[in-house]
Amino acid sequence: MAIAAGVAGSDTLPHNTIMKQISITGLVLVSLAYASLAAELNTARIDELTGLKGKMNQKEGVYKVTFPRGDVKVTVTGWEMPPFMGLGTWAAFQGSDDKAMMMGDTVLFEDEVNDALSAALDNGLQVTALHNHFLFDQPKVYFMHISGEGNVEKLAAAVKKVYDTTKAIRGPNAKPGGTFSQHDIEKGLPPNKNSITAEPLNKIFGMSGETNSGMVKFSIGHPATMHGVKIDNAMGVNTWMAFAGSDDDAIVDGDFAVTEDELQPALKAIRVGRINIVAIHSHMTHEQPRILFFHYWGRGPAKNLAEAIEGALVASGLSGVSTSAAK
Repeated sequence: MAIAAGVAGSDTLPHNTIMKQISITGLVLVSLAYASLAAELNTARIDELTGLKGKMNQKEGVYKVTFPRGDVKVTVTGWEMPPFMGLGTWAAFQGSDDKAMMMGDTVLFEDEVNDALSAALDNGLQVTALHNHFLFDQPKVYFMHISGEGNVEKLAAAVKKVYDTTKAIRGPNAKPGGTFSQHDIEKGLPPNKNSITAEPLNKIFGMSGETNSGMVKFSIGHPATMHGVKIDNAMGVNTWMAFAGSDDDAIVDGDFAVTEDELQPALKAIRVGRINIVAIHSHMTHEQPRILFFHYWGRGPAKNLAEAIEGALVASGLSGVSTSAAK
């Protein structure tokens, strides 16, 4: 109250002093607001559910749990990287127990990515990015960004599911694996000569794919604008899928172009089809609507792979987004 009184008697104080007192008053009010939010989070329960000991940022009202990925030695250009230099997994909570927001970043190795991604999606979290932070790292390290809103207990429990998934993979296998699945190891490499039959896939996607030496590719544009210019399929704003191998043992890879609202349904549907997500990121800036891209890789009968992709197109409302044409 002394501060307020000082401001009230401003006719006797220099202008700089008045402004300083106003700023201090504002900071006190903001700090009290953050402290009130922080007090509504049951931080002990977050620790219990995640199995970690967190730390409160009083200034921002954010409670953060973190742990270093020191269980696998990582080198960058031959230099062994301390976890402190950017190999930390974390999840931060803000709000109240009933209405919280969670954001986090999860350090993953290649053979952990898709199981961890599915664990996040299956437990109500959103996966908002998947990418690398380094070059020439051995083994390759990926970072999966997650978020969620709602009851803090559900959010913290979901985060723990993601962490438990990676621990289950790494526990018996200290060295990250070199392929997507044991199934791939058992089957060996796909056929050397590509012989994909286009017609069954044409029927599934409702268009004629581009063929090349026994391979087939399809593309669906996603209209957008950038700097007032219309952009679409030919400018790279597209969902595409390319098939190689044989009808019974095919490889598919491709890219989905989605809005923010379309991303999570598409990811969930692709994972239901047992297709691997390998990257989630942006390709552009200043586009409207904002378009995100996720890249994928799958193996199996060509028809099954195509049906899984078509399922993701339908689930996310992308089927027939714009005129379809070969990329």
